[in-house]
Amino acid sequence: MAKVEAIVGRYTQIDVGGDDFRIYVEEAGQGIPLLCLHTAAADTRQYRHLLNDAGVLDRFRVIAFDMPYHGKSNPPDGWWRKKYSLTSQAYLDTVRAVWMALKLERPVVMGCSMGGAIVLRLAATYFRELRAIIGLESAAHAPGRSNHFLSHSAVHGGEFAATYSYGLCAPQSPEAKRRENWWYYSQSGPGVYEGDIHFYSFDHDVREAIKGIDTRRCPVFLLSGEYDYSATPDMTRAAAETIPGAEFVFMKEIGHFPMIENPERFRGYLLPILDRIAKT
Repeated sequence: MAKVEAIVGRYTQIDVGGDDFRIYVEEAGQGIPLLCLHTAAADTRQYRHLLNDAGVLDRFRVIAFDMPYHGKSNPPDGWWRKKYSLTSQAYLDTVRAVWMALKLERPVVMGCSMGGAIVLRLAATYFRELRAIIGLESAAHAPGRSNHFLSHSAVHGGEFAATYSYGLCAPQSPEAKRRENWWYYSQSGPGVYEGDIHFYSFDHDVREAIKGIDTRRCPVFLLSGEYDYSATPDMTRAAAETIPGAEFVFMKEIGHFPMIENPERFRGYLLPILDRIAKT
């Protein structure tokens, strides 16, 4: 018999820096809002396993959205007149605009890779408005990630980005799941990966800002995969050690994309954290 998933998709309108964006949102479940942020040049499909996890949906309203230019979210009007280049401020404002538009009260925000980077700034800026943050493959500062081949006329951008990301997965992760992430990356718009990496590589440095996070109000959980050579476990551990009261979790046999490359193994690390958040 056909199975109808619990995921519901819709659109919301937000304003960021004077630009109007039509943002695609997926959600499932009920309870504490858990807002999920995808990786660079990807989209909400990376969280499809979590959005179908009955062990989570009975206590958490899991929400994922496509950033502007990503997935089913539109670029702003006139996007063709300028090069896409994500900044820390625009990213911060976009995430907050989404949770305000959806009227989320003290959400938990979980992000991976560039999403794992921005959750650190979110906690530093808005810890009074958040229940907790969960950073996956988080780094407080990660320069040197930019590569001009990410947007080069002689290179197939989709295949280049997808294959680059495939190499960031752990060898133990099921091939079908690694290929699924490859497929999502291959569909990114031209220049989007390069624009996201601009934020990650040139405009992201919260090494000082995160020292002021009050983890009594906003607990901080930072998880890193054993095989991640982009935001390495040492980089995530260093961020955790900078934040008084933050917790670091080392995930064995996982790479840079835990929620999509090996969702079952990742679940074993995530559920105990969600259990603790649900009790607060």
